[in-house]
Amino acid sequence: MLIERDGQLFSLIPGGKVTVGFDLAAWQPAPDMLDCYREQSLSQGYGFDPDLRVHLGQYLSPRRTATVPTLLMAVEDEPLTAPPEEMPAALTSRGLRLPHPDEWEHACGAGAATLFRWGNWCPLDRIPYGDKAGPQHQPNALGLRIADSVYSAEVTSDPDAIHGGDGGEAVCGGYGTLPAWLPLATANRNPSMAEFVHGPDGEDMYEDFSTRPVIDLR
Repeated sequence: MLIERDGQLFSLIPGGKVTVGFDLAAWQPAPDMLDCYREQSLSQGYGFDPDLRVHLGQYLSPRRTATVPTLLMAVEDEPLTAPPEEMPAALTSRGLRLPHPDEWEHACGAGAATLFRWGNWCPLDRIPYGDKAGPQHQPNALGLRIADSVYSAEVTSDPDAIHGGDGGEAVCGGYGTLPAWLPLATANRNPSMAEFVHGPDGEDMYEDFSTRPVIDLR
């Protein structure tokens, strides 16, 4: 269900006891994903762990149970209008707030236990940046335009949890096709991106980041 408020579209996100994060132990990567990672990323000398699961464990939040409220979440993210620490007050003045990481992951995955909101696969013949026909451009099951751009790093209420993208780090760094798609994983939390956003450089570049406001229904 989509609702318009002050010219901005919001989606109704059902709450309750939910499962979020990603279960790496149960995941079985496809052979072509492993081959791509080994041939492209490990051969470049970036210091990535040879075990893809170990590498992913540095970036994905673990599978867990959480209780989240029913709320309205913006269909599109919006640029920050103030440094991250000032955004809560800026949003409160509009009757909005920052999403909690559990709320963000729950809304993004819409109940899917897969690596990406669209499944456990990603195109390995191209990177997501500039790919206009990729699965990331389809709305998710709740109608959100979310995790669709590797440059869109979304701030949440937890300074250590930046979702939606890595600011282009993997694409610009030439890490390989699979690592370029991983920032769009539902449970992705890049620690270096969080450090950058909330560090001194982020204070001067806050307009390059975004957030996805929510409206409480309580």
